[in-house]
Amino acid sequence: MTKKTSAAPGLGNRALNRATLARQLLLGRSALGAKDAVEHLLGLQAQNVKPPYYALAARLDGFAPEALSQLMADREVVRLVTMRSTIHTHTADDALTLRPLVQAARERELNQFRKGLEGVDLDRLASISRELVEAEPRTMKQLREALLAEWPDADPFALSVAARCRLPLVQVTPRGLWGRSGQVTLTTVEHWLDRPSEPAPAPDATVLRYLAAFGPASVKDMQTWAGLTRLRETFERLRPQLLTFRDEKGVELFDLPDAPRPDADTPAPPRFLPEFDNLFLSHADRSRLGSADLKGRTWKGNQAYCVLLVDGFLAGVWRQEGEVLTIEPFGTLTGSQRKEVVGEAERMMEVMGGLSSSWDIRFGTVVK
Repeated sequence: MTKKTSAAPGLGNRALNRATLARQLLLGRSALGAKDAVEHLLGLQAQNVKPPYYALAARLDGFAPEALSQLMADREVVRLVTMRSTIHTHTADDALTLRPLVQAARERELNQFRKGLEGVDLDRLASISRELVEAEPRTMKQLREALLAEWPDADPFALSVAARCRLPLVQVTPRGLWGRSGQVTLTTVEHWLDRPSEPAPAPDATVLRYLAAFGPASVKDMQTWAGLTRLRETFERLRPQLLTFRDEKGVELFDLPDAPRPDADTPAPPRFLPEFDNLFLSHADRSRLGSADLKGRTWKGNQAYCVLLVDGFLAGVWRQEGEVLTIEPFGTLTGSQRKEVVGEAERMMEVMGGLSSSWDIRFGTVVK
């Protein structure tokens, strides 16, 4: 049950919005380099190749896609499954510590595949899989076929899920590099980085880092971000060094004493964010980013749309097709808002597309 406290000062949605945008480097562009930004943000959602690049373009001053691509080529950042069982781009250090932190959740994920894994020795499966991918990076199809030779009666998909859950598998380059293509080919993070994984850390330090990037936040918010449970004890242990607030619903929020909490009326410039941006996936209650009725308008089936923020809140979706950027607002933009949105769109297209002068920015039909 969510703990409430009448003693804690209240924070309205606009105040929470501005605080979160400041932590997310979206209230004003940051001078951080790409690696430092990836570290501060605790990774970037990366189911697809391009979203991490667009995520940093929205947040960093002077960002160029080649900066992140070079970090990946140099193995200073990597792509692997971590929080919420989804692929993230992490710094090498975080890949070796955050994956062990969420490993128990990856193990529990296998419970839903028990029927397809009947008779499969999971320890042996992990050992065989590690030997295969460390001998040579393998596609998931190649790995699955090798495992089927050992367990022909098992469900093929369940075998591949078990390998992914049991082992920290990274997608090796050229997959993930800017302007390059490559199929998903896997090896272990330890082999790719030539470093051992760290033991699973206590969550305390990660709680503090989460609050620095996503706070103020509730216990349930962080559990949503991490895909973990039972973090109340950790927050209680850290309580003496944290501030507490309550949101408009009375939910207790924790925060770092020195973290930015800008005034609710602080201007928030428009921002174009990629699909699955962690800004929208890291709180149990997302009302700090827009009304609940808008949530269904940013998804179609299993796919998320790229989203537009105006005045700090969800205001529409967008898509890029070649050199055409189409913006579909949820409502009517004022003249000044439209001008700012176009200016931000031009900037993004220039950063992500180079020196082309033939960009076409269009406003599409308002999403119903």
